[in-house]
Amino acid sequence: MRLPTLRGFGRRAAWAAALGALAAGLVTLTPLAPAAEAAGTLQQVTNFGSNPGNLTMYEYAPAGLPANAPLVVALHGCTQSASDYHTHSGWQKFADQWGFAVVYPQTGTANNSLSCFSWFDSAKDARGKGEAASVAQMVDHAAAQYGSDRARIFVTGLSAGGGMTADLLADYPDVFAGGAVDSGLPAQCATTQAAASGCQYSGQNLTPKQWGDKVRGSYPGYSGPWPRVAIWQGTSDTTVAPVNGTELRDQWTDVWGVGQTATATQNLTGNTTESIYADAAGKPAVALFSVSGMAHGLAVDPGSGADQCGSTGAYYLDTICSSYHTAKFWGLDRSGGDSGGGGALPAPSSVTVAATTDTGVTLSWNAVGGAASYKVYRDGAAVGSPTGTTYTDTGLSAGTSYRYTVAAVDAAGAVGAASAPVTATTTGAVPAPKCYTDNNYNQVRAGRAHQSGGYTYANGSNQNMGLYNVAITHTLKETSPAYFVLADSGC
Repeated sequence: MRLPTLRGFGRRAAWAAALGALAAGLVTLTPLAPAAEAAGTLQQVTNFGSNPGNLTMYEYAPAGLPANAPLVVALHGCTQSASDYHTHSGWQKFADQWGFAVVYPQTGTANNSLSCFSWFDSAKDARGKGEAASVAQMVDHAAAQYGSDRARIFVTGLSAGGGMTADLLADYPDVFAGGAVDSGLPAQCATTQAAASGCQYSGQNLTPKQWGDKVRGSYPGYSGPWPRVAIWQGTSDTTVAPVNGTELRDQWTDVWGVGQTATATQNLTGNTTESIYADAAGKPAVALFSVSGMAHGLAVDPGSGADQCGSTGAYYLDTICSSYHTAKFWGLDRSGGDSGGGGALPAPSSVTVAATTDTGVTLSWNAVGGAASYKVYRDGAAVGSPTGTTYTDTGLSAGTSYRYTVAAVDAAGAVGAASAPVTATTTGAVPAPKCYTDNNYNQVRAGRAHQSGGYTYANGSNQNMGLYNVAITHTLKETSPAYFVLADSGC
C-alpha cells in the first residue's frame, strides 16, 4: 500500500483529523486583552517579541498565581489550535490545582498548510531561529510577567508539536528543566520536509550515541544540566511509528549517560507501561510511557478522579491522563519528587535500609528539625508520607533492587532537598521470566506485540519481528510486566 504524500504529517490522517475537528466544533480564538488584566482565562498576548517564526501566543494563569511558580509551554498538533489544546488536554485542571501558568504557542496555515509546527525544518526549529526562537521569546515574556521560577519551566507537545518539543529541549536545555514528547519524533530527526516521512513511518537505525549527538549538536558547548524527558507513545500509532518512542528513549538516555535499560517499570491504567531510566542520584531522568493499543494522539482520561483529565476529540484518545503523569514526573504536584524539592529544609541524613523481606523494605533516617513529615521516593516516584523517621514499603517483587531517597516536608507542605539514594534488594529468588513462542499474528492477538504498517513489533521493546502474518514465528520473553523482548536464541 502506497503511503500518502507528506506535508508536516500524513495528509490523509491530517484531513481526517480536520474533518473530525470541524464536527467537534473547534473554536479559533480572536484577540483579547493581555492576560495580566484577567487571570483564569485563556488570553492572547501580542508584542511578546520580534516573533521570527510568525507564531501566535496564548496563555493561561489561575487566579491568584503566586510569584516563583512553574511555567508550562504546550504545543498543539497538526490541524489543531491553542484553544483546542487548552480545552482537551487537561493542563488547565492541573494549573488550577497545583498553581502554574501555561503558554500555548499557535501556528497556522501561513506557516504550514496543515498548521503543523515545523519540527523538520532546520531554518525554523534551531536555537535562535524561526518558530523555536518565537517560543523562547514567549517564555521570556511570560516568565517576566508572572515572575516564574526560571528553574521550573517545562515544554510539552503532541505530534508535530511533540517533534518541536524535542527540538526545543535540544535547542534550549538552559531554558527548559523538562519536557514531554507525546506521539512525536526525536530531536532533529529530520532537517528537511522531504526527510520527514522517513522519521514518521520507520526507524532510522541510529545508535543511541548518534541520537544523542543530535541533541549535543543543537547547542554546541553546552554541558548540562539536561532536561528530564517524558515520552508518550501508542503501540498502534500508524501516523508516527512506535519506533519513535524507542528512538526518543535512546536519544535522551544517551544524553543523560544512563544507558537504555530501565531501572524500574510499572503498569498504569489505560494499558500503559511506564519505564523509568534514573540518573546517578536515583531520580528519573527519562520516562517512557507505552500505551498498548493506542493510535495517534494525546492520551486523556475524562472524569473527576484525581488522576483523570481532559476530554475526547480528534487526536484526544480516552486511555490515561498523560498530563497528570507528566506533571507528576516534573514535580508540579508540589511533592518535589521527580524534579527536586523547592523547600528550605535540608536532606535527611543517615538514610539506612533497616530490613528487607521478599516483598518489603524498611528504611530509617535521622530527624530533620522543622519537619512535619517526610516524603519517601522509590525509583523517583513518591510512595509514602510518614510523620516519623521510619517507613516500610510493601508489595514489592522478590529478589529485586530498588533505589530510595527521602525528603523532609515543612508545616506549609514545602518539600526540602532529597537525601542521597540508598539501594535495597528484596529477599527471595527472582521469578523466572515467561516465554511465549507463536506466530506473529497470534502474538499480536495475545497482546504481546502490535502491528504497524504491515510489520509486527514486540510490546515494550518495540523490536521488529517481521511481517504481520502466520508464517513467521518468534519467541518473546516477558522481562517485566507487559515488556517483551525477542528471545529466539533461548529463554
